[in-house]
Amino acid sequence: MTQTDSSAAVASNNSSGGLVTPVVRILAGFIVTMALLFLFNNYLTFWRDWPGVMALFAHLNESARTPLADEGLKLGWTQLIIYIVGLLAMAGFVLKTPQRSLRTDAQLWSDFAAYIVRAAFWTVVMVGLVDSLISFMRIEGFLEAMVGSELSKELGRPQFRGTYVHYPLMLVAFVLAGFIRTLGFTWLALLVVLAEFQIVLSRFVFSYEQAFMGDLVRFWYAALFLFASAYTLIHDGHVRVDVLYARFDHRVKAWANIGGLTLLGLPLCWVILTTGMWSKGSSINSPLLSFEITQSGYGLYVKYLMVGFLVVFALSMIVQFASYLLSNVADLREEDEEGDEHGMRVQSNQSDDGLTIASN
Repeated sequence: MTQTDSSAAVASNNSSGGLVTPVVRILAGFIVTMALLFLFNNYLTFWRDWPGVMALFAHLNESARTPLADEGLKLGWTQLIIYIVGLLAMAGFVLKTPQRSLRTDAQLWSDFAAYIVRAAFWTVVMVGLVDSLISFMRIEGFLEAMVGSELSKELGRPQFRGTYVHYPLMLVAFVLAGFIRTLGFTWLALLVVLAEFQIVLSRFVFSYEQAFMGDLVRFWYAALFLFASAYTLIHDGHVRVDVLYARFDHRVKAWANIGGLTLLGLPLCWVILTTGMWSKGSSINSPLLSFEITQSGYGLYVKYLMVGFLVVFALSMIVQFASYLLSNVADLREEDEEGDEHGMRVQSNQSDDGLTIASN
């Protein structure tokens, strides 16, 4: 096939199905944007005491029992506008960049999911190590001698330690995640083994064991499994029941993947977010707001962060499902890595011919 014929084929396909790419890109963008906006508005509602969009709708209903004050009404409208502006901005980005392919956007969201997981990884590593050190010094009486009695007492309060120790470490983790682009799951698995080994060593050799040592193992172990889900999906490493799937051709596989993420994957993630963060007393919001810790006063103060692992899991999976949707639709449209369709792509060969047009 000549280059002229391939260009004509691509142009013909674009004219017949040109709406598919922007519509799917907007849909994927909306999936990610809605998840981010939901979490941001959850913060405004339950951490900053804003009324929330649902309270605004209830106020607009004549049967509302608790009408909002003027200030609350303004804040409620602001939250609603945030949703609208965010979704419009995403749609505008897609319409302003018609040259971007489905696979390009798929890679964008996949990279974003990887960034979320990297940031979470560095958070649990640094928080686990620093919190263990603080707990050890408290137990052994070193903390007061090093930081003073007043600060030592404050570090024994969950709210203080979470706000002034954990949260700054989270910010550092998000910065590190932007520069260190390797996912450290191998290293996290090694850290889990080392944390367990030091318990065995200290217990049976030195007859020494404290609550924070077991808490550290559980903290890292839970992170390893929940954070690795999106990473495994990126590399298509989840276990499949291949009795039927392995026999499908690439188009049927794409439809099966789209159906699975639409009917099973995305609903599950949204169930986790909505049921866990719908009110202050919900299963995720309540521990996060109260900085919940274990019953052992000298263990790690990270139980509330372990509840937050569910948020990281749901968000990273939603973002990766959006990427998965785009890549599978690209497979249906036979879009190659360069964004062309019908298998027409530009390949860089190692021969003297330079750039040549290849046809499937």
